[in-house]
Amino acid sequence: MKVPRLKIVVFGLSITSSWGNGHATTYRGLIRALVARGHEVLFLERDVPWYAAARDLPKPPYGRTVLYKNLSAMQRRFISKVRRADLVVVGSYVPDAIAIGEWVVAHARGITAFYDIDTPITLEMIRRGGAPYLSLDLIARYRLYLSFTGGPLLKVLEKRYRAPLARPLYCSVDPRLYYPETQIEQWDLGYMGTYSRDRQPVLEQLLIEPARRCSGARMVVAGPQYPGSIRWPSNIERIEHLAPRAHRRFYNRQAFTLNVTRKCMVRAGYSPSVRLFESAACGRPIVSDYWPGLEEFFKPEEEILIADKPEDILRYMRRIPAAERRRIGNAARRRVLAAHTAAHRAEELENYVMEAC
Repeated sequence: MKVPRLKIVVFGLSITSSWGNGHATTYRGLIRALVARGHEVLFLERDVPWYAAARDLPKPPYGRTVLYKNLSAMQRRFISKVRRADLVVVGSYVPDAIAIGEWVVAHARGITAFYDIDTPITLEMIRRGGAPYLSLDLIARYRLYLSFTGGPLLKVLEKRYRAPLARPLYCSVDPRLYYPETQIEQWDLGYMGTYSRDRQPVLEQLLIEPARRCSGARMVVAGPQYPGSIRWPSNIERIEHLAPRAHRRFYNRQAFTLNVTRKCMVRAGYSPSVRLFESAACGRPIVSDYWPGLEEFFKPEEEILIADKPEDILRYMRRIPAAERRRIGNAARRRVLAAHTAAHRAEELENYVMEAC
């Protein structure tokens, strides 16, 4: 059934700056795809100094993006847009998201949705007393709970937390921006991600320790907020931040790309990262830690390689020839293009809206 043209309002953490967050690239791809499918999208972003200083897409060329300074002024200006929208989405980590959510569910006449890019983290915070961007009461009042995490956690949201309709809306990739290109392989193993304390031990095991053991290997870690106390081996290059326009070149200069998952995401399972899909779309062979549900996205040993100790990394680097790396990378790319592009997510969102009506 053809979905009618929707008027959509999105309150998101950021679309203008990808500094220190994975939200911006997700919103960019999704909104570009929604606009391409004929929908009218307004993205509202709180103007905060840390993103203002690092805006790599200050004026997105799709939909309409508005930066607002404070909650009350935003509410006065956009109350009519929220009332007339067919779908209003509030994202995780948005400043004042609880107040915005209360306002949205009170005034919106269309479908209201919470888009959780951090579902296991959110629920862990709620169990411990509350998340700053979502209350227990609001979970039951949003018509849709859109989650980066799928699998059994969706039933938990519906049964334990009384979400009327919990559905997966995973991260995705824009194939116009991420694709294979001929580059000189500068690094044997590369990783991109903002520092996370609970992810760091795995990064130590799967990148830093292999670098120590194999001084001839060339490795790279890109991402902000890593403490100065970390002792990086001399054969690991550090890049503080890469704007999305540089991601494709970064991936294509690696023999292998490393994916590392946060502990709470491992426990929940079914939590692919945006970096996973980006590197796969570039045809790079990925080495990842294991988490339940990974097989739903990539077939181990054919489309992705699994590692849990330094020896695994060293074995892959020493024993897998270039032709086999290309085969694994190309298989992962085919899988992503078949099911995990931004266009797929836009169509899924349309279906969820129709389901919630």
